[in-house]
This record gives sequence, C-alpha cells and structure tokens, in this order.
Amino acid sequence: MDVKDPWLSTEQQSVWRQWLQVNARLQAELHRGLQADSGLSLPDFEVLVQLTDTPAGRVRVTDLADALEWERSRVSHHIKRMERRGLVGREECAEDGRGAFVVITPEGRAAIERAAPAHAATVKSLVFSTLTDEELTSLAAITAKVADRLAAGHA
Repeated sequence: MDVKDPWLSTEQQSVWRQWLQVNARLQAELHRGLQADSGLSLPDFEVLVQLTDTPAGRVRVTDLADALEWERSRVSHHIKRMERRGLVGREECAEDGRGAFVVITPEGRAAIERAAPAHAATVKSLVFSTLTDEELTSLAAITAKVADRLAAGHA
C-alpha cells in the first residue's frame, strides 16, 4: 500500500465499484435462479457442492467452514436448517469426540443433481457467454492473482 496516497485512483475506484456491483448482482441472480429451479438457496448449493466434491460425501464441520469462508457458527446454523429439510445429516467423528462430519443424504444428492444443470447454464449465460477466449484467459489470470493475494493474507 502506498502510505503517501492510500486512496484509489479514479479508474481503480470505478473498477472497484463495478466489481462490487457485479458481485452483488451475480449472487442475487444465482440465488433467484436456484430458488426458482430447485428450491435451494445459494448457500445450500455451496454446501452440497463441497459435499459432492468428496468421494465419501462428507466433510468435517471445521473443514467445511474453511472451504466456504464462513464462521463455524454460521455453518452450524445453516446445517441445522438443511438437516430439517433432509438434505444433509451429521455423523460423529470417531477419531475426535468433539468433531463431527456433515454428510450428504440421498435427498441432498438428488437436489444438487436436479439443480446443477440449470445453475451451470445460468453461470454460463451470465458470465461466460459474452467473453472471448482471450477475455476468459485474462479473467482467469486476474482472478488467480487476486485469489493468491487473498490466500497470502491468510497465511
């Protein structure tokens, strides 16, 4: 950070505000689409993606919180709501009596399998359909740089 001038340039400020607006609008559109197509919320979908990305369909609560960048309490509250709807369950961790696993249920797996095609089509339409191959390559490089910087901040 430039200590002498901490403020964003006019161009940086414009890009930053546009980034925030795109992020907010994209999240809202993805949430609306999932709700309409499958009855899942975007957070439900994010949890189910994490679970289906593992061969056993289960993840420790703390690992799930880390992967989602959520506070552990938020994960616990959200998992309780998903449990009531039959999408996930909990299993005690045999190695650690204090730990627990979140486990996808057959209903949860069916829900994400129904939701995923329409969700992917929405993402493709809203984000990728208007980008050229060169723009996609640039976007990949830019997001990787920002992700690396954020990860370095957590180290």
